[in-house]
Amino acid sequence: MLQAYRRCLVNQSLNSSSSVSPLKSLYYISNYQIDHPRHESTLASRGAGHIVRKGTGGRSSVSGIVSTVFGATGFLGRYVVQQLAKMGSQVLVPFRGSEDSPRHLKLMGDLGQIVPMKYNPRDENSVKAVMAKANVVINLIGREYETRNYSFEEVHHAMAEQIAVLAREHGGIARLVQLSCLGASSSSPSRMLRAKAAGEESVLREFPEATIMKPAVLIGTEDRILNRWAHFAKKWSFLPLIGDGSTKIQPVYVVDVAAAVVTSLKDDGTSKGKIYELGGPDVFTIHELAELMYDTIREWPRYVKIPFPIAKALASPRDFLLNKVPVPLPTPQIFNLDEINALTVDTLVSPTALTFDDLGLVPHQLKGYPIEFLMSYRKGGPGFGTTVSEKVTGNEFE
Repeated sequence: MLQAYRRCLVNQSLNSSSSVSPLKSLYYISNYQIDHPRHESTLASRGAGHIVRKGTGGRSSVSGIVSTVFGATGFLGRYVVQQLAKMGSQVLVPFRGSEDSPRHLKLMGDLGQIVPMKYNPRDENSVKAVMAKANVVINLIGREYETRNYSFEEVHHAMAEQIAVLAREHGGIARLVQLSCLGASSSSPSRMLRAKAAGEESVLREFPEATIMKPAVLIGTEDRILNRWAHFAKKWSFLPLIGDGSTKIQPVYVVDVAAAVVTSLKDDGTSKGKIYELGGPDVFTIHELAELMYDTIREWPRYVKIPFPIAKALASPRDFLLNKVPVPLPTPQIFNLDEINALTVDTLVSPTALTFDDLGLVPHQLKGYPIEFLMSYRKGGPGFGTTVSEKVTGNEFE
C-alpha cells in the first residue's frame, strides 16, 4: 500500500509540473528541496584537469597526482607505487598477466587508490584506456632477456615510443618519466642497452618535456643479481666469475631510485627534459661485489673464473634457438649473453651527468641495510653461517 501511495504521488507531481524532472520529484518525496542540485562528477574526460591537493601529505591525503605506472608489477615498480601511494596519489596499474599480478600493490595505498587495469601493450586503444584519467605517466617496462614473444627492440624502444606518442596526444599529461639504464648507448656491445638508447631518443623526440632516469644495477630484496649469485653459490658451492671479475659497476639501492622518480614529480619543473644517471655512492668490481655477497651470506668464497669467449659460447645456444624451436626456452640466470656482452665494459656514472645530488637526494651505502635480505641464505638461520661459530652455552635456557 505504501509503495502504491508513493507511486501515486510521483505521478501527480509529474502531471502537475512538466518542467520538473522525475529525478527532482523523487528528491521532493525524499524530503529534499525541489531545486536541490544533483551531485555530478567533475572529472575531466581527458586528463585530470586542475591538480587539487588536500591533506597533510600522508596516504589518506590527496596529492593531486593520478599516475599510470607501466611496469608497476616489476622489481622497481612496487617501490615506485609504494612511494606514490604513501603521499596520497592515485596509481593506475596496467598489467597483462594474471589477476594476481598486481594484488600485492593494492595494500600500499588507501582504499581505491591503487587501481589495477588489465591491458594489452600491443593494442593502442588499450594503452590509451589506462592513460585516459592520468596526469602523470611513468614507464618502467623492461626486460633483461628476450623471449619468443618480446624482443629487446619492441620492449625497450617501440613500447617506450608508443607511450610517449600517446602521452603527447593525450593533452592532459603533465609529466612523463622514462626509465632507461646506465650505460645505454648506441655504441654499447649490449643489444638491450642499444635498444634503451633508441627508446630514450624516441621519447625525447615525441615528448621533449620527459624526464629520463638511467639507474645502475638495482640492488634490493627482489633483485636479479645478488639473489641469483647467492642461490647459485648455495646450490653448487661456487660462483662463476665472468671474465676476471675486474669490470666496474656502480650498483644502487632500488628504494633510492624510486625516491628519485617521485622527487622529480614534485619539483617545480626543473627536471623536465633532463637525463639523470643514478648510481650508488660506491664503485665495485664484479669480484668485490661477489665478496660482499659471500661475506653477508657467511660462506667461504669459491670462484670459477670463466673467460669472456667461453662464457659467450655457453650462453649463445639459447639466443640461437630462441625463435627456432616451438617451445619456450628456460630463463637465463648466470649465463645471459646480453649481460655478458655488457660486462665487457665498465658501467659508471659520467662525471658531468645529473645525479641524485641534483635531485637533493643522498643514496644509501650498499653495505648494511640494503643487502640484509641476503641473511636468509645463511646456513642455520640469520644468526649463523658457515664462516662463523655461534656457540650455545646453556645460559640462554636458564
